[in-house]
Amino acid sequence: MGKRIVRVRRKNKKKRRRRVATLLLLLAMLIGGGFYYVSQVYTASFQDLGRGDKSDLREEAVDIGDEPISILLMGIEDYSTNGQAGRADTQIVMTLDPETKKITMTSVPRDTKVEIPASKVGENYAGEHKINAAYSLGEVSGYGGEKLTVETVENYLNIPIDRFATVNFDGFTEIVNLLGGVTIDVKEPFWERSSLDWYKKIEFEEGPMKMDGEEALAFVRMRKRDANLTYPRDERQRQFIQASIDEAISAGTLFKAGDIADILGKNVKTNLSPQELYAIQKTFSSEKAQTETFNIEGENKRLEDGLYYFVPDEESLTKVKNDLKNALGLKSSTGEDSSTSQYSSSEEESSLTN
Repeated sequence: MGKRIVRVRRKNKKKRRRRVATLLLLLAMLIGGGFYYVSQVYTASFQDLGRGDKSDLREEAVDIGDEPISILLMGIEDYSTNGQAGRADTQIVMTLDPETKKITMTSVPRDTKVEIPASKVGENYAGEHKINAAYSLGEVSGYGGEKLTVETVENYLNIPIDRFATVNFDGFTEIVNLLGGVTIDVKEPFWERSSLDWYKKIEFEEGPMKMDGEEALAFVRMRKRDANLTYPRDERQRQFIQASIDEAISAGTLFKAGDIADILGKNVKTNLSPQELYAIQKTFSSEKAQTETFNIEGENKRLEDGLYYFVPDEESLTKVKNDLKNALGLKSSTGEDSSTSQYSSSEEESSLTN
């Protein structure tokens, strides 16, 4: 059994670049792997940030498909709030360079401490918060969940976020059931209660596991026992997204196109146009695409307000910021201080991840 798992992992390692590239799919998944979906999904999925065709941190708009760009992928959890003002508990910044065919992926720590300004959300919601709360604060204040999250991530990393895509995990579980399940390589054993039956415990054993929608949601939800694992939730959510995407673009799903389109239209939002989606898919779908992951190192700490945050190593955070700038073809600076951002907290270095 152990040997079989090792072989599977080695095989997956060889595939990692291609499979991580499928995170674009959000990209292709937004259109189901082809333009068939655009007419059904795009109207419901498109979300304008109200800032024109570029980030405020760009002097000029980027030409998507020809120039390096950044995309913020957000996994929204709103099952505990009955679909209202959920939290962006997964935030992944992707950069894509069409010339080098290089993709980078950076998970933004969900417990990062940031300052949300009153100028954006009003006095009642302003102040210090964990970064995953930006989405809900943007929603309840009327500023816009996607807009506030994008701007907060821009501030924290001091890079422009050119486009975004949000995914409601409940929607993905519907797709999982429609596709007949997804297979995920579980890295560490753990358990979680079912979202459908509190008395039901779902066990996850190490190794490849075929999951239905109920099991998949439990897989991405668990965090209460994260302290005892070296297998954080953001990593599990990335695995889930990748597995769902892989299944969604398989040949057999073409016959389920209408059903998938209905689910995507209700659970995915983006400000990528169909033309931009096509340009990205065309450029990065080849075997030549290479993927690199940037990690913000740090540790969990209880700060003065009594809450736990993941406190990043300052050198690591600075390196990630500069690496992202380099990936976008922007000028980086050695020893860059996060206090230069537009509305960063003096304690920004006290930010965090799961």
